Amino acid sequence: MSTTSESQDRAARIEAERQEAIEAAPFVSVTIQSSGIHPSTSRMVTIDLVTLSPGLEPVETFHAVLDSKTDPGPFHLHGVTEEEFASAKRFGQILKSLDRLIDGRTLLIHNAARSWGFIVSEAKRAMNDAARANRNNNRGNRRGGRGRRRQRVGHIPKPLVIVDTLASARRQAIALDDVRIRGVAHALGLDAPAAEASVERAQVPHRQLCREETLLVAKLFSSLRESGPLAEIDPQSLRADKFGLQRSAIRVQAQEATPTLVNPGKYEPGKTLIAGMEVVVAPEIEVDPDIIIQASVDADLAYSEKLTRQTSVVVCNQTRDIDGKAMHAQRKGIPLLSDVAFLAAVKRVKEGKKADVEKH
Repeated sequence: MSTTSESQDRAARIEAERQEAIEAAPFVSVTIQSSGIHPSTSRMVTIDLVTLSPGLEPVETFHAVLDSKTDPGPFHLHGVTEEEFASAKRFGQILKSLDRLIDGRTLLIHNAARSWGFIVSEAKRAMNDAARANRNNNRGNRRGGRGRRRQRVGHIPKPLVIVDTLASARRQAIALDDVRIRGVAHALGLDAPAAEASVERAQVPHRQLCREETLLVAKLFSSLRESGPLAEIDPQSLRADKFGLQRSAIRVQAQEATPTLVNPGKYEPGKTLIAGMEVVVAPEIEVDPDIIIQASVDADLAYSEKLTRQTSVVVCNQTRDIDGKAMHAQRKGIPLLSDVAFLAAVKRVKEGKKADVEKH
């Protein structure tokens, strides 16, 4: 048998084994801890994964503490000790393991924009660092030095689909006082540790706490898929915004677009929307936010992630015990429209006034 045939047979055998492993565990639940909110300015501190059978029983587990050579933040934020950080790994050292555990599986994750954003950002950093090291190694070879082996750290993981448990809860109009994993679990009536910090909980090893939350994400998924629609995301449709959060391309493009019409001010309830008005979409809606954003863009309304005094209207279904963007809108006197009402109103938008464009 030729070397080429042997290589092809080996590749086919590996792929068959890979598919068999995915069929036995088609889901993977992931949680992370980080030093801050945004992937562009903060770093991942820990990552925990559990692959799951079709019945959501744990199959394989993985946990790592990460060394980013930066300040990981205070102990109470993540619970990782100095001794654990001393033996921490670089993300590039675990990326191949993450690829094996995530590729081809349904990824269950809470707050995908942030958590998946950190995974993608760290993977890109690791890949860029490896490419830089390989270039430097090639220069050394050309100068007659003794070269090192090329670094192959892996790739950005390729899940089959991403299921966001936080977005799914919002899609099902579940009232959330606390959007963290344990808070959503309590809102769903699941048996979970209290979301509040306590002295007893602070004494539990961080690895155990991480695993509890990773398994709890799987329980959230199980409960949510029985009760209503899920927020399923094609990873290929996502891209990083300026904060490194993984958002839909529709959302990021709308956010980056330069307004071409004058903002006529706040929307007056009961009247017609005017092209150029600035729209902010709150998380508390049942319709896929991309549908609202695309409808805004198509109607020549300006989309903004951030709510300011220039915001004309906020799309939000929350009417009681409001918080977040809805609360800030109320304080600023900015009206709220439900997702259904907005989609009806956006069909009859008045023509706006073009903004003056400076000539250079």
